[in-house]
Formats: sequence, structure tokens, C-alpha cells
Amino acid sequence: MPTLLAIDPGNTSSGWVLIDVATRRPLHFSKSPNTVLRDLIVTNHTFVRADTAVIEMVASYGMAVGADVFETCVWIGRYLETLGDIDVDLVKRQPIKLHHCHSPRANDSNIRQALVDRFAPGQPNHGKGTKAEPGWFHGFHADIWQAYALAVYAADRQEEP
Repeated sequence: MPTLLAIDPGNTSSGWVLIDVATRRPLHFSKSPNTVLRDLIVTNHTFVRADTAVIEMVASYGMAVGADVFETCVWIGRYLETLGDIDVDLVKRQPIKLHHCHSPRANDSNIRQALVDRFAPGQPNHGKGTKAEPGWFHGFHADIWQAYALAVYAADRQEEP
């Protein structure tokens, strides 16, 4: 079962998800402090052991940015270095929006709804289900959604001829 690790980096913590490439099912996921995620990758922990990886890359659209963006860039570099031998792609946000929503104007909630429509149609609570009957997205919150959107994008791209 080939696996893919997707990271939505932040300046202090990052959303990440490990998926089964064939089914797109999320295997492990969390929003973790950057140092914790880096340590999991370094120790080749089961939660983040992957065949390939993808990291969302910062893109400039001509607007001024603050220190948080530069800190995020530093963490992208640290993750790249830590992943070492694993094949890693850097993907900007725009292709992910176009892939899931067919619009460059899509926002996070549009992308989340597209994922629910694809993987959990008709399930309660945006596909999260309940504690008694967990859904496809049970436990998802915050940046995990964006990491999953990135993972699905990358897995779909791997299957293209």
C-alpha cells in the first residue's frame, strides 16, 4: 500500500495527513507543533512513514507579508531537509483550488465542501460522523482539511498519464 504524507506548514504548527494513495483514505493526521512533526519524521515514526510527500509552498502575489510567512518558509526548508530520501513535491495553493473547485477564487470552506461531496456524500457533520459511527473525516479540524486537500491533489496527479 503506497502512502503519501502531505504537510500544510505554518510558522509554529502544521497540519499533516498520511493517506493510502490507492483509496485516498486518511491513515493518520494531526495538527502538530512544527518541532513535534519534525521529530516524528526524523525518527521515521509509523504515523508519518511515507513513500512520497508533498508540502504546500508559499506563493507571492505581490502583497507585503509579515514575519510569519518567512518563518513558514524556514519550516518548509526544514521539512524538505528532514524528509531526506523521500520524493517530495512543493505545491502552491492555486492548483489545489483549481483541482477541487475548478475556480481560483475558491476558499477553504469551498475546498472542504468539495472533499465532503467526493468522499462522504450524505454523511452527517460534514463527513465527520459521530463518535459511535465515525465518518471518513472523523477527527478532522483546522489545517488538517487543507493538508488532506493537498494529499488528494497529489495522489490524483500521480495517477494522471
